Amino acid sequence: MTDILNALVLLSNFVLIPALSYGAQLALGALGVTLIYAVLRFSNFAHGDTMAFGTMATILVTWWLQSQGVGLGPLPTALIALPVGILAAVGLVLLTDRWVYRFYRSKRSDPVIFVISSVGVMFIYNALTRFFIGTSDQRFEDGERFVIRVNDFKALTGLDQGLALRTSQVITVIVMLVTVAFVFWFLQKTRTGKAMRAYSDNEDLALLSGINPDRVVMITWVLAAALATIAGVLYGLDKSFRPFTYFQLLLPIFAAAIVGGIGQPLGAIAGGFIIAFSEVMVTYAYKGVVSLVVPEDMAPEGLLQLLSTDYKFAVSFIILVVVLLVRPTGIFKGKIV
Repeated sequence: MTDILNALVLLSNFVLIPALSYGAQLALGALGVTLIYAVLRFSNFAHGDTMAFGTMATILVTWWLQSQGVGLGPLPTALIALPVGILAAVGLVLLTDRWVYRFYRSKRSDPVIFVISSVGVMFIYNALTRFFIGTSDQRFEDGERFVIRVNDFKALTGLDQGLALRTSQVITVIVMLVTVAFVFWFLQKTRTGKAMRAYSDNEDLALLSGINPDRVVMITWVLAAALATIAGVLYGLDKSFRPFTYFQLLLPIFAAAIVGGIGQPLGAIAGGFIIAFSEVMVTYAYKGVVSLVVPEDMAPEGLLQLLSTDYKFAVSFIILVVVLLVRPTGIFKGKIV
């Protein structure tokens, strides 16, 4: 029984807890993507770099606060700076919409035109982020690093394996739950949220009902930018910040949105966790876990790893391709891509 508990703790340390945290980050990113697709009807390839820009603004304010001796004790100072990062990202996307996307909306351009435009916007966002903060890894986490430490867990339980639970992981899950609850409440209960859903279902009928399209577009961008920044900051706290990493995150985020059913907010949440658990579980080496639960003479010699961590994003790509071939509407029957 002790060996099984040790194996479960080891699995929790390297698979269950990291996947749960990563899934929460992907879910928030995918929720922003699916809102833009549902309301504005195009795939925003600049979403990853929107995350990077909002996170960069949050980091710069965090560093300034830290230099002034301002902090939250055991919690990261970035939580204080997060609203400023959200405002910076919101301002950026609203300016972009005014200078770029509004023109194509007035011409009723095809969705592919918006997609191509978003690729150009993506490169501009990436250049801005690199200009202000550089290209190297940046760590901005402070406060208490662990909620549960390995040695404390061992002393408490008497197990050989110790559980480590980082503060950033706990914050990620809590912030995700609060944010998702707010977004669902906003979309279901508020007048503006209902207008957004009506505009998404039938644009012409919504306009005939007196819904202001400019207001709907603006609120959609505000929500998407806020979700992108929150997801980006949580990812940066959990791992580290590097602009190019957020460009790479675009694949698992889009995979999460499509797997769940693009255009379906609930699908984005489910897809985020499906992609995260798939990536982590497929790239983890199970030798240590299996060795704890099988007889010593049956212990595996190899790593029992299906794919190297270098191919983590390949898992997202494979799942994305399979879903598009087998069930293009996703789990929750979203819109066909």
